[in-house]
Amino acid sequence: MRVSELDSLFEHLWQQYVEITPSAQSIHALLGRGQPIVNDHIALRTYALPDIGLEDLGAHFIQLGYEYAGDYDFTIKKLRARHLQHPDPAVPKVFISELKVSELSSAAQHIIGMLYQQLPPGFMRQSDALYRGRPWQLSFHDYQMLLAESEYAAWLAAFGYRANHFTVSVNALAGFNSLDDVNQTLQDAGFSLNRSGGLIKGDAYALLEQSSTLADHAQVQFSDQLASIPSCFYEFALRYPDAHGRLYQGFIEASADKIFDSTNVHHVG
Repeated sequence: MRVSELDSLFEHLWQQYVEITPSAQSIHALLGRGQPIVNDHIALRTYALPDIGLEDLGAHFIQLGYEYAGDYDFTIKKLRARHLQHPDPAVPKVFISELKVSELSSAAQHIIGMLYQQLPPGFMRQSDALYRGRPWQLSFHDYQMLLAESEYAAWLAAFGYRANHFTVSVNALAGFNSLDDVNQTLQDAGFSLNRSGGLIKGDAYALLEQSSTLADHAQVQFSDQLASIPSCFYEFALRYPDAHGRLYQGFIEASADKIFDSTNVHHVG
């Protein structure tokens, strides 16, 4: 029962993700070469507000057997994050972050408050809440106001609840010897990569190397106009064994901080 629920949840998240991230299908074909792609983890975003905070999203995964396994803080971006793991290592990890709304300007807090007030009671407890998309009306003007202060706040306001990215497990890829190989293949095929903090974030000493594409663009219908804005991206992770010979399963704050930049409007690419 739980396995089918997990499969269903990730399938819904994937289908929703590829609708606004068409490059993901092309990358699958390019890197998979006809073989299945193993998903290392997904990432979800939310606001630190009652009933829709990090742990409210996490509750969906706790019910499916996940456990919290790491805590992270991104002071400059005003984010708190945790990751969850499933007892079955073949099941993707989940990285959830929340924006500390109380640390934003009064103007930004007001806009987010207006979005929050549009949510129906018990919204995040609904079974499909994690892939409902944007559950509120938003003007392009308010999107731009948020964008001027926090790329994260603006992205979440525009796209709502969905997987912000999926992640190719480079360890499980056939025919690639390194993350450098993967990046070069992507660039040769015309994909733009996130260069914030370097093409590869992390190293073997940190036990984790990560890279990512720059976000695709999607047409978003705001309440006052239609606009093309950065949507979602694809990440690539190569994990190294720890002192016990087990692949490291956590995340590196400094690297994750730069991965967040993949959805920035003014890309480092």
